[in-house]
Amino acid sequence: MARALLLDALGTLVQLEPPAPALRRELRDRFGIEVTEDEAATALAAEIRYYRAHLDLGRDEASLAALRRRCAEALRSALPRSEATERVGIDALTSALLASLRFTAFDDAAPAISIARGAGWRVVIASNWDVSLHRVLERLELASRVDAIVTSAEVGARKPSPALFERALALAHARPAEALHVGDSIEEDVAGARASGIEPVLLARRPPSAVPPDVRIIASLSELAPIVTREP
Repeated sequence: MARALLLDALGTLVQLEPPAPALRRELRDRFGIEVTEDEAATALAAEIRYYRAHLDLGRDEASLAALRRRCAEALRSALPRSEATERVGIDALTSALLASLRFTAFDDAAPAISIARGAGWRVVIASNWDVSLHRVLERLELASRVDAIVTSAEVGARKPSPALFERALALAHARPAEALHVGDSIEEDVAGARASGIEPVLLARRPPSAVPPDVRIIASLSELAPIVTREP
């Protein structure tokens, strides 16, 4: 009977609200810059690509602040070029960018964690994220519900690397055979967990186009309840 439950964050426990409308408002209200929603979405896509390629550089507060400024520059470079966008200071643009990125918890996240903890499982969140994940989860009132949180930035390696799973197992005081890992990515979560000797559970909130053989699939975290409460 597995007794360590490892959980991915983005797409599993939390989601990013559509950021383009928020960015349009921030640019207009703060700087008087008008962009279309498509232009905002294009700029955000460039920023997100940059962030995903460099998120592990956000290891502490200083390196995170530097990473965020570089992300804001990536955003600026993809916005329609104008004197107004060039005049905006990098710190002000970074603040506008961060105000546009709003995370919310899925409705099934907190109940699933509570059920697992109540059944005696140690719950660790292990995610490809910078160190700000701790604050995000605190704000969403999920941090206090779990035993530990570990990010790829803190470990220096991201899923599917075994290093992040190994750190999560150490925090859970569990061996691979005693754990489950739940996430929404086949490449990062399923393949990474399997490579680490951990049983994966694929969370597919939408029907997946393809799934590796012999992988347990759930459509909601509520479906974890019978798994974590079953008798050994």
